[in-house]
Amino acid sequence: MATDTEKLAKDLIAAVNSHDVDKMLTLFTDDCVYEDVAVGKVNRGKQELKTFVTGWYAFSNDIKFELTSQFSAGDWGATEWIMSGTHTGDVLGIPATNKRYSVRGASITELGMGRIRRNSDYWNLASFLQQIGILPATPTE
Repeated sequence: MATDTEKLAKDLIAAVNSHDVDKMLTLFTDDCVYEDVAVGKVNRGKQELKTFVTGWYAFSNDIKFELTSQFSAGDWGATEWIMSGTHTGDVLGIPATNKRYSVRGASITELGMGRIRRNSDYWNLASFLQQIGILPATPTE
């Protein structure tokens, strides 16, 4: 049986993949904290989160997340996911390259009042930048 944390993770992925920002925001507390560790951005509250997430669709109009694993313990949960899409708009000051990317990541989530109170995403920014052609590929041995 899925816990509340696991159900919220699945609902979050579904809302993000459907580009339904308003639905996504209903899953968060009003005083939520959403941190993207890779880019060093902390969003506090729903308005900052809405602006941040809307930016995802601006840099990658086909962005999609695939949930690959998850677990929960009380009000805490962790998920692993794959973020993929095409770099179709400016991101981090980088103009669109129209190249595809697929990057693994993980999130740590804390619930409060049955919604997401805090979420921290960890993903490989260097791999993303390599895939869109900004950084050179890692040499293989």
